[in-house]
Amino acid sequence: MHYFPVSIDLRDRKCLVAGAGEVGLRKIRRLIDAAPQEILVVEPNPDSDLVALSRDQDNLRLERRVFRPEDLEDRFLVIASTGDDRVNREISRLCREGNILCNIVDQPELCSFIVPALFRRGELSFAVSTGGASPALARSARKRLQDCFGPEYASLTRLMGRLRPLILELGLDGETNKAIFRSLCGDEVLGALQRENREELERLLRNTLPGQLHSEIGTVLDELL
Repeated sequence: MHYFPVSIDLRDRKCLVAGAGEVGLRKIRRLIDAAPQEILVVEPNPDSDLVALSRDQDNLRLERRVFRPEDLEDRFLVIASTGDDRVNREISRLCREGNILCNIVDQPELCSFIVPALFRRGELSFAVSTGGASPALARSARKRLQDCFGPEYASLTRLMGRLRPLILELGLDGETNKAIFRSLCGDEVLGALQRENREELERLLRNTLPGQLHSEIGTVLDELL
């Protein structure tokens, strides 16, 4: 089975989670990170962690009951982990008929999308998927990536987010911009960020950035370090 990898903006969207055991709670936490307009959770026996989460999150609405078909009204995305195969299949069927994005936990044949193993370094996200063939392998690969990409990548992402608009505003040609961006993402800058060495970073930025931006370096580093 083939999937199109994509990141979805869930702001102003309504989501549903049907069934919120241990796996469902993990999915809810990931949805919260995406800041949708509302997450409706239907779970007859919520545990204390879910109850506490519903009190802390304004966009999370918990209802202590089983799934009902009307729960799908106005929903953009649905995750089902009810533990009842019949209910999960019914949710899948209704979502397919209603053109609603649907993930049935541990049943990729019933899904219109699958959720990759994910970790973040700041705004830099890493998603690993086996197309539903082996979630355990995806988790193992994610752990290996975590060892390779340390916290310095979060700092580099922030640095690039700050510098890229300034560089593009200069109106340089595409090849020049490409060379600057490649240099900023190189091992020397990463190493300096890992060591939090401001003096070294300032030297590297002065050697890489056009002269028009040298006056911005101090402010950028103040924000970063």
